[in-house]
Amino acid sequence: MRTIWKGALTFGLVNVPVKVYSATEDHDVPLHQVHDKDGGRIRYQRTCEICGETVAYSDIDRAYVDDGHTVVLTKDDLAALPSEKSREIDVVEFVPTEQVDLLTLDKPYYLEPDSKSPKAYVLLRKTLEQSDRTAIVRFTLRQKTRLAALRVRGDVLVLQTLLWADEVREVDFPALHEDVRISKKELELSEALVESYSSDFDPDEFVDEYQKELRTLIDAKIEAGEGFDVSDTFDDAEGEKSGEVIDLMEALRASVAKTKEQRAAAKGGASGSSGSASKSGSASKSGGGAKSASASNSGSDAKTGAKSGAGSSSGSKTAAKKSEPKKKAS
Repeated sequence: MRTIWKGALTFGLVNVPVKVYSATEDHDVPLHQVHDKDGGRIRYQRTCEICGETVAYSDIDRAYVDDGHTVVLTKDDLAALPSEKSREIDVVEFVPTEQVDLLTLDKPYYLEPDSKSPKAYVLLRKTLEQSDRTAIVRFTLRQKTRLAALRVRGDVLVLQTLLWADEVREVDFPALHEDVRISKKELELSEALVESYSSDFDPDEFVDEYQKELRTLIDAKIEAGEGFDVSDTFDDAEGEKSGEVIDLMEALRASVAKTKEQRAAAKGGASGSSGSASKSGSASKSGGGAKSASASNSGSDAKTGAKSGAGSSSGSKTAAKKSEPKKKAS
């Protein structure tokens, strides 16, 4: 990982030097735009609307327009702001973790200790763990003053930026003001449905299906070339069902029953496969024993038959001699 910022966590007289790293990365398949007629890559250029020239990024300043009057802010102007010069992450307060609204969570960053001894870093981490509190901090990054939550993830301190209060929209849906009656039975069935879906969250069990299918599509087109047909790669998906559920009770009952059946089938499949393996092993052993017994019996029968055949043959010869007429002496 590449360091994106260096500074120091400060609370009271404690100073903790840290390096900041981005904690997430995009896993989307990289795509760019092309002209549909000839496949030419689409390029964007920054063009000045006055002179028509293409402007390099290094020659671009910022500006604010107020009632038709343009105020230009140069790079030096922005760099001179006091907050921009600060390299400190100031701890403002420690709050109960549950008070941090998940809706306000934004970009996460990892903090690495940047001193010869990580003692101050570890001290802060253990303090947060034992107090079950989250530190609210303020710092400046990339020309913006940011509010953030400092919390613990494993052995690492995580800095997660927060949206400012005026960046979160207030909501007021008229439909939620209506008087809705929920029966006890409906609530019980709904709770039963929730219970049937209850599990421990494991992020590794989930995959981005769209990106997976997109990668399959790209690989198939590379392999097939011009002769590619989408229907050969993807089966026609079943049409999505739409429409409002009319009978809520019936939908809840059906959902609970279906979930129970799926859970039972999954358990039955697991036990059935182990049982089949056991039976298969027994059959294999008994089959082996049967073969041995059959071979043994056939061997005995062969010997007995051979003796019997020999006895029968000698008996026939004796009978033939007795039946021959005696010759008279000359």
